Amino acid sequence: MALGPNLGAIGLPMDPHNLILDKAMIIDDIDASTKKRNPWRLSSVNQVEEVKLLIRLIPIWLSCLMFTVVIAQQSTYFTKQGSTMVRSIGHNFHFPAASLQVFTGLTILVSVLIYDRVLVPLARTITKHPSGITMLQRMGIGFFFSVLAMVVSALVEAKRVGIAQAHGLEDSPKSTVPMSVWWLLPQYMLCGLSDVFTIVGMQELFYDQMPEEMRSMGAAAYLSAIGVGSFMSTGVIAAVQAISSRLGHEWLSDNLNGAHLDDFYWVLAGLSALNLCAYVWVAKGFVYKKLEWDDAEKEVNFPGFADA
Repeated sequence: MALGPNLGAIGLPMDPHNLILDKAMIIDDIDASTKKRNPWRLSSVNQVEEVKLLIRLIPIWLSCLMFTVVIAQQSTYFTKQGSTMVRSIGHNFHFPAASLQVFTGLTILVSVLIYDRVLVPLARTITKHPSGITMLQRMGIGFFFSVLAMVVSALVEAKRVGIAQAHGLEDSPKSTVPMSVWWLLPQYMLCGLSDVFTIVGMQELFYDQMPEEMRSMGAAAYLSAIGVGSFMSTGVIAAVQAISSRLGHEWLSDNLNGAHLDDFYWVLAGLSALNLCAYVWVAKGFVYKKLEWDDAEKEVNFPGFADA
């Protein structure tokens, strides 16, 4: 038996972990005795390499789910926090708590401009990488900001609950806690920074690293991660509710003044930190798709975190 093409000659790595997939390219006695190739028995090098590309992206996709769980809190518990706080501008104008999400969008608009005009040129001079930093590094920075967002959210919520208890409002869910809603601004802005790095990085990675004929699946992979993450957020909330109720006190009751939303944020921060560690480990072993230039001898390959 022999491999159809010479893998070493075309620059494909002979990784022992890929031997199972590489067997699909092996020409055995049956294949050699037939004039017409059976696609169910023998695959081309390109077909096998495309499967490898998809398999490499699966751990990265899974790592994105915890990030989307964190981002889902913007439209749920962040808004619920704001509804219990002072939301007045002047004496007569009160704005809805959900309107604070506009600051996430504003943060994204400003940050993208700063990133593109300042950070990328600066990083390019340091790393010599065409885009300043790799796509995986960009996503990793976004994951870090998501962890930081949860830490800040937990600290702000602990302060809010402390003020509510100091004013005897722990049993008054409809009362307004004498604390300005602008205390929530940092966590919204951190979520915006996290979006700038992670969401754009996800779009670039899943589009660029997909096989040429499957790039539409790259967009689907990015969007599906957001959708699945929202479902996971519901699952995490249900699990926290079930465990905390068994321990005697629900963390996420309707009355936030007597709940433990800050502990829930700490749980998300811890899970996000573990996810970040797992992501870094996966990214270090990630091999980018090779870029073939007009000159066949020139190939560019940027390993996950090694070249930046």
